[in-house]
Amino acid sequence: METTAVKEILKKVRQIEVRTRRLADETLAGCYHSVFKGRGMNFDEVREYVPGDEIRAIDWNVTARTGVPHVKKFSEERELTIMLLIDLSASGGFGSGKQSKREVMAELAAALAFSAMRNSDKVGLVLFAEAVELFIAPDKGRSHVLRVIREILFFQPEGKGTNLGGALDFFSRVAKRRCVTFLLSDFCLPGDFDDTLQALRPKFQIASRRHDLIAVSVTDPRELVLPEAGWITLEDAESGEQVLLNTSDDWTRHAYANLTADQRERFARTVRGLGIDLLQLFTDKPYFAVLMGFFRSRSRRLSR
Repeated sequence: METTAVKEILKKVRQIEVRTRRLADETLAGCYHSVFKGRGMNFDEVREYVPGDEIRAIDWNVTARTGVPHVKKFSEERELTIMLLIDLSASGGFGSGKQSKREVMAELAAALAFSAMRNSDKVGLVLFAEAVELFIAPDKGRSHVLRVIREILFFQPEGKGTNLGGALDFFSRVAKRRCVTFLLSDFCLPGDFDDTLQALRPKFQIASRRHDLIAVSVTDPRELVLPEAGWITLEDAESGEQVLLNTSDDWTRHAYANLTADQRERFARTVRGLGIDLLQLFTDKPYFAVLMGFFRSRSRRLSR
């Protein structure tokens, strides 16, 4: 790789680090800590029973050996594994404003990774398009987090299409322990929308049963409505398929807007119906407010 290219990569990674690490340190860290639970409870010690202790906590072996009632004491296991599953299909490169969908995904992933690092949690990465193209096993530390961010920003996938089901299958195979998992994608489903959504349901179900799965959709506002610009050719970035449309026609624009709104609503209803949290982000709006809203609502839900 040329020296200039390496310098540009390092510069971009450093910019992302400065922006997102400050956010993680100053704002996200406390919320992050409160809304994600550890994998379970660790045995801590055995101590003598005192009035008010749970009868179920009595260690009968120690009690029988000493002749004095003892109870087991447990503490919450705080270490988490954060997995980032990121869609690198060609449609993610689109952006009608300052940032592409992929850049928004990268910045959000970086903020989550630095929050995890600050809490001494592990971070892992799965990058996928038509197939899984890169897997980085969960680990800790700044150098590991910077590598994760670098790959998200600059990894060049071989495929252009999207295979969400394949990525979820791969993740279910390699993740042996429970993870907090963020699936970041624009969720532009290939093929027939209804058939693809139906095929994804069991994949989502399996992953969400074993892990704390959070879906993050990133959309560019230009994808939701057509501009009034006469005859234009729309090209699918993943399949290369082209469609010629007359955007001066009111019915065409309204039909397109209704179709995209309906598909977004059905996808959201399906995912949330499976008990999976869904964050919906846009390239023209800061992700911070949505992420903080998610943390607050999740914290309230857990405290009930």
